[in-house]
Amino acid sequence: MQIKRRKSRIIKIGKIFIGGLNPIAIQSMTKTRTADIDKTVKQINALEESGCSIVRLAIKDFTDARALKEIKKNTALPLVADIHFDWRLAIAAVEYGADKIRLNPGNIDKDAQIKEVIAVLKDAGVPLRIGLNSGSVKESSAKRTPMSERLVRSCLGYIRKIEKLKFNNIVISLKASNVLDTLAAYRKIALVCNYPLHLGVTAAGAPYKGIIKSSIALGVLLSEGLGDTIRVSLTDNPLAEVRAAKCILESLGLIDSGIQVISCPTCGRCEVNLVSVVKELEQKIKSTSSLSSAGPLKVAVMGCVVNGPGEAKEADLGIAFGRSVGLLFNQGKAVKKIPFKDCVKVLLKEMEKIR
Repeated sequence: MQIKRRKSRIIKIGKIFIGGLNPIAIQSMTKTRTADIDKTVKQINALEESGCSIVRLAIKDFTDARALKEIKKNTALPLVADIHFDWRLAIAAVEYGADKIRLNPGNIDKDAQIKEVIAVLKDAGVPLRIGLNSGSVKESSAKRTPMSERLVRSCLGYIRKIEKLKFNNIVISLKASNVLDTLAAYRKIALVCNYPLHLGVTAAGAPYKGIIKSSIALGVLLSEGLGDTIRVSLTDNPLAEVRAAKCILESLGLIDSGIQVISCPTCGRCEVNLVSVVKELEQKIKSTSSLSSAGPLKVAVMGCVVNGPGEAKEADLGIAFGRSVGLLFNQGKAVKKIPFKDCVKVLLKEMEKIR
């Protein structure tokens, strides 16, 4: 099955193009004080190395805004300035090098202020993300109205204000903390406009629960062809957000998966310590530069004779274990038996050959 993506308007953020049929970009957000330039630069560069394409920074005051100039000199990722409450910070952020501005309709909604920000964005060729969250949507009086409808209605009202200013360099996000509200909001907005969509579940939570919630919501929307950028919002290190986002995209075949290790969950039939093998193998792949950046390669590590041989044959490289010996498969053909203690070493060697 191939996913048929929604063809949205193409938007340029720094050197990155999103929308149309451009690759879906992974986004995260720094969790440092932006004014702390050294820590912020270090985190952005780590995010880039892990596979992040766009990074958002909190701009709380003019000290944060001024820091963008120095941060931009020492990083390569497009910088999105996250602006709330004070519209003047958006103008300052553009002046100091922001590649995109995020405004929240819940706290910056006065026509005169929006007009001034849009004029600056136009002159600089900088796009705007209209970023709504369920926690800040203003239509609180309509509590019986579904959250998805409140998000969409608020967003469309904001879009109309901006389009009247003859500006359409726009990206949209409508994030709810509830999976079903998130699905409904993005589905509705996709029917009435062609702006690129930034997908996410807001306040998803700690890693375990947050990754599950985000995977369900983003996985469903992406499988329906929606989404041009994504963020997995976690109460954790931002590198964990990027790892989770990559896994979601890889699982749907939307990005090059590199080396993908598939393994069985083990059961009472398994007679080897498969858990330790898989952990060691993945760690060695990650720490071996020639393999961590390798092209698509499917490696199966299976623990018994029920599904093991079949899965190993389907993979580029695979091993199916019996009691203490595994049968190695290469491109679907059984090659040789290898002792359990040597399996990681042999698999790594065979991967290097295929790569």
